[in-house]
Amino acid sequence: MSNATLGTLLVTLGAVSALCGVVLGVFALFGWRVNFWRACTLLVGAMMAAALGAVLVMERALITRDFTVAFVAQNGSSRTPPLFNVATLWSALEGSILLWTLVLCGYVLAVVVKFNSRRHDPMMAPVMLTLFVVCAFFFLVMVGPAQPFIAFDPLPLPNGQPFDGPGPNPLLQNHILMAFHPPILYLGYVGFTVPFAFAMAALVTGRVGEGWLLATRRWTVMAWGFLTSGVILGAWWSYETLGWGGYWGWDPVENVSLLPWLTGTAFIHSVMVQERRPMLRVWNLSLVIATFSLTILGTFITRSGALESVHAFVESGIGPWFLAFFALIVAVSLALIVWRGDVLRSPGRIDSPLSREGAFLLNNVVFAVFAFVVLLGTIFPLIVEAVNGSRLSVGSPYFERMTMPIGFVLLFLMAVAPVLPWRKASSGVLSRRLIWPAWLGVAAILLSVLLGARGAAPLLAFGLGGFAGGAALRQLVLSTRRAGLRGLIGRTNGGMIVHLGVVLVAVALAASNSYVRQETFELSTGDTAELAGHTFTFVGTDLVEYENRVERQAGVRVDGGQVYAPAIAVYDFAGRLIGIPSVRSTLTDDVALSIANLSDDGQTVSLRVTVQPLVVWLWIGGLVMAVGTLLAIIPGSRRTSLMAGAVPHGVVQTPLEQPLNR
Repeated sequence: MSNATLGTLLVTLGAVSALCGVVLGVFALFGWRVNFWRACTLLVGAMMAAALGAVLVMERALITRDFTVAFVAQNGSSRTPPLFNVATLWSALEGSILLWTLVLCGYVLAVVVKFNSRRHDPMMAPVMLTLFVVCAFFFLVMVGPAQPFIAFDPLPLPNGQPFDGPGPNPLLQNHILMAFHPPILYLGYVGFTVPFAFAMAALVTGRVGEGWLLATRRWTVMAWGFLTSGVILGAWWSYETLGWGGYWGWDPVENVSLLPWLTGTAFIHSVMVQERRPMLRVWNLSLVIATFSLTILGTFITRSGALESVHAFVESGIGPWFLAFFALIVAVSLALIVWRGDVLRSPGRIDSPLSREGAFLLNNVVFAVFAFVVLLGTIFPLIVEAVNGSRLSVGSPYFERMTMPIGFVLLFLMAVAPVLPWRKASSGVLSRRLIWPAWLGVAAILLSVLLGARGAAPLLAFGLGGFAGGAALRQLVLSTRRAGLRGLIGRTNGGMIVHLGVVLVAVALAASNSYVRQETFELSTGDTAELAGHTFTFVGTDLVEYENRVERQAGVRVDGGQVYAPAIAVYDFAGRLIGIPSVRSTLTDDVALSIANLSDDGQTVSLRVTVQPLVVWLWIGGLVMAVGTLLAIIPGSRRTSLMAGAVPHGVVQTPLEQPLNR
């Protein structure tokens, strides 16, 4: 049996299984529960087997260069290196949907395993129905407009040579991060399907209390951690690959990965209020629905060809499907929230704006404004084109001007919110808890000035970063004094480590954007140039052949030491030249070298040099955030007491609010 035929059968099996699950879920929702969980388990197993089998079949076709599969003929090549040959699966539209579906089925299988002991809980029927609906949509997309296993007849080339494909986009096969960035990002995107399913189940059953939040707490944090890591790795890939001297250009595809991160971050903070005091129920339901909806909207933007982007896929007929699914999610979710309006009224209220719940509510508002600003700038070109047919783009100045003040407010809230007590704070308590973080913020500003930093915006960022970092360190010091290294474990303390990572990223963003120096030099062999205290000597060129490209490298000695080799790569099958930058990273600054032009004889180079301080701390900050996320998933002492049946002070639970996993 050919790979195309076998793959088509597997995708069809997955679609049929998902549709049967939808029918089963509808019957269960209306009271038919005979062998419901057993049938769910079988259908989920069939979907997982179908998705995994389809991915393995496609990978086999890519590895063996089976050009009888159209996807391989259009995206594979005998010249693609092995690692990038495997990664070709997610380099193009149909394969990326296939990977997305595999990750989705993996999460659904994990839900079935995790909640098997609670299979008789009334919430599980609508949870599984929601998950089956989402799975059915993605399988049907692969049956319809994004078929990955279309058969193809690879005729020999006119010169008599056997058929060979073009390979993936050259930009997607010259850096190792391409092999990891998309799958990790998908783990984040798709992971928010689980809390969304429980939110929908809470609305359907009327159990809109705190139970569904407790049941999905780790799932949410884990998905957020994957999404955070995926965004950071994407910025790193852009920085190392595109050679423009930056890492975040407010590209539409970058923005759509940021949007669910913003709403997901707001949700993670907001649920702590509802768990502690039964309030913000509509906020939390709306945030988790918005997060999942934005992953679907982002998929529409990246895979419809609606907006031009270096990251986007080619234009396809898949766009209307995702847009319709997005509209369906929003319409059904809003209808359920309106329907459950009576039970959504929160019994708790904010006693004082100067309290932790007050700070978290303000945090929600700020994150919502941030997301709205980014969303408006991203989709505004689509709105204009739909209205009058003209095309325009919203550039970086809009985003930077609008988001910078929001970033400052968030840094301030990161410092103040963790030290605020619940219900109400006295001025004495607040000043006592903030005195050392405040002095650390002042010290950060003074140190920055002594090191030569100038400008109100970056100095304010450094000061607020020190303020927020000091607040997080204060919490960690107190926790480790009480419990030793175990004080670093748990949602609260893991969250403080995440805050430290955010501070590192914020400071690195402010420094690298505010004090970047870039210049292009025309150098002949032996010439030396200077920029920002660094020297660059052009030592000559070299021709290096790789399996998939030929590179013309320009050797540049930096500061009289190591020679770096920015290059221009020639991909014959792509019909164009691709610049490959070379970066020297240190803890203080990065020197990025790229070739703007290289003479035919290799004796003269037009060298673009970009010097940016503290860039490496972006990646270090991302690593710190990942470590903090892992520590936050591990149960702390308070989490253990809740699982044992303890209820936070002040929370009165009704039958509809009993935790699902009590």
